[in-house]
Amino acid sequence: MSNVPSKIYGKISGPVIIIGFGSIGRGCLPLLERHFEFDKKQIVVIDPADTHRNILDERGIKFLKVGITKENYKKVLTPLLKNGQGAGFCVNFSVDVCSLDVMKLCRETGAFYIDTVVEPWAGFYFDKSKNNSIRSNYALRETILEEKAKNPGGMTAISCCGANPGMVSWFVKEALVNIAKDIGVTFTIPKNREEWAKLMQNVGVKGIHISERDSQRAKKPKSMNCFVNTWSVEGFVSEGMQPAELGWGTNEKKMPASGRRHDFGCQAGIYLLQPGANTRVRTWCPTAGPQYGRLVTHNEAISISDYFTLGPKAKPEFRPTCHYSYHPCNDAILSLEEMFGSAGKRQDKQHILDESEILDGMDELGVLLYGHSKNAYWYGSHLTIEETRRVAPHQNATGLQVTSAVIAGMAWALENPNAGIVEADEMDFRKCLDFQLPYLGPVKGYYTDWTPIQGRPGLFPDDIDTDDPWQFHNVLVK
Repeated sequence: MSNVPSKIYGKISGPVIIIGFGSIGRGCLPLLERHFEFDKKQIVVIDPADTHRNILDERGIKFLKVGITKENYKKVLTPLLKNGQGAGFCVNFSVDVCSLDVMKLCRETGAFYIDTVVEPWAGFYFDKSKNNSIRSNYALRETILEEKAKNPGGMTAISCCGANPGMVSWFVKEALVNIAKDIGVTFTIPKNREEWAKLMQNVGVKGIHISERDSQRAKKPKSMNCFVNTWSVEGFVSEGMQPAELGWGTNEKKMPASGRRHDFGCQAGIYLLQPGANTRVRTWCPTAGPQYGRLVTHNEAISISDYFTLGPKAKPEFRPTCHYSYHPCNDAILSLEEMFGSAGKRQDKQHILDESEILDGMDELGVLLYGHSKNAYWYGSHLTIEETRRVAPHQNATGLQVTSAVIAGMAWALENPNAGIVEADEMDFRKCLDFQLPYLGPVKGYYTDWTPIQGRPGLFPDDIDTDDPWQFHNVLVK
């Protein structure tokens, strides 16, 4: 099944509760079995659908067919988390289940917690009574920060630790260190947020694209009226219909016409009055080169800009711009065009491509740090479907980048049991990458002379800032 060594990263002494058994939950389970010691009798998987129950039945793992709701989450989860004498671990892969409420319950019952996104209760994403600022990931993240401030320390709970958000925050630090070495900046590895921010400022980084190209190709083409993706359709549509968001840096001269600031919180981000999945930006990946990405809102766009801020939050001395620039698989692009062509009405059918349905391709996911003296540097993972099949079952390349990051986060939590509520930016990036690297395929860095004004203007008038090519004004496709 795999050539990856079955190294044990830690022991979970209490129950293991997995909420959600979609593509990411199914992919994470064999990695969890491979890298942690735990009592199999104490593992429970919870999901409202039993489509893939056979995977659990063949392992003798308990399954609860129930949807977790605001009304029942305490009743369902509390006895499971308190089962046994040791500290349990809740791994939350669900949609429409409030991350904050489950996180608080876990910490109250003495259990570890990890998720890949700050998720609200059902109805939040499409609630027309909420304004766009409140429907944002910025606002959802602020609820976690508020809880962290109110209840510091205690049982470790990791917020937003998948591929992105999650792994990419570790890539940013590794990339920054590499650039600093290459341009001759004298430094030691920073030990805190302020030192990391000063290093980024000294290196001359103006901003960061989380730049991804999913080239995985299905054996059968997408049919009409079906949304196809390589990971959760429901999750992608939900975040894609939120307003486009980005961390807003101190180098930016001009707010986009549809840009708005929040009147609360850390002040590290802005939002646009348009859906992220229908907002295009210019970016670069090593294999494809220049490409259009979608400005889909993600937690890391805000957390990275916030983490590397120097000075007062409202008027910082330095802050990088940061945003996700996502080119999903071609079937997902076609699905988005179909959905937005129908005024955002979701297709009647949805389908997630599993590993057996994919012909070829890779998920190339990394961070593009730009604006420094060497222009731009992309650092990240080139994970093919072939490599994914070699090292792990039940997932495609996109899924494995997520599930391996979850495993790394869980291992870090077991080594740091009283860290309180943390984001990936605050974790030991080298340690986490050491846990995760066996599953990422080649992880490399590339310098490029590309800028978002390269080749512009073309045959038509083009509003560009030639004095500073890396202005977001030049990145946004208008």
